[in-house]
Amino acid sequence: MTIRYLHAMIRTDKPEESHTFYTQGLGLVQTRRYDSEAGKFSLIYYATAVGEPEVELTHNWDDRSYTGGDQFGHLAYEVDNIYQVCETLQSLGVTILRPPRDGHMAFIKDPNNISIELLQKGPALEKAEPWASMENTGSW
Repeated sequence: MTIRYLHAMIRTDKPEESHTFYTQGLGLVQTRRYDSEAGKFSLIYYATAVGEPEVELTHNWDDRSYTGGDQFGHLAYEVDNIYQVCETLQSLGVTILRPPRDGHMAFIKDPNNISIELLQKGPALEKAEPWASMENTGSW
């Protein structure tokens, strides 16, 4: 099994200031951006170089502000077979909070209550049981 670190997610209510900090202050490059009109959020990614692990800034377009460190979101890892990794984690007693129903993404929490996103390497796997019919068991 191989696993590759992808990104850490931080929520921001100051996307412009954050952009200046990460690009001009730290010298990172913006690697990509996704704006969702329907979801009213933006995902903005920064890295030391394209292809390197990223910092994902999530900007929710509502008026919420973040204080006291509540803006940390999750760590993300790419895995070779998301079903196999989730099965292994489940055998260790880990609760799968967002099962990989789509063959692409799952969420778990570590023993310290840190959210971890697992993403399937390459295209999504075909939907498979028992994962396809599982419900979410918590928030991530």
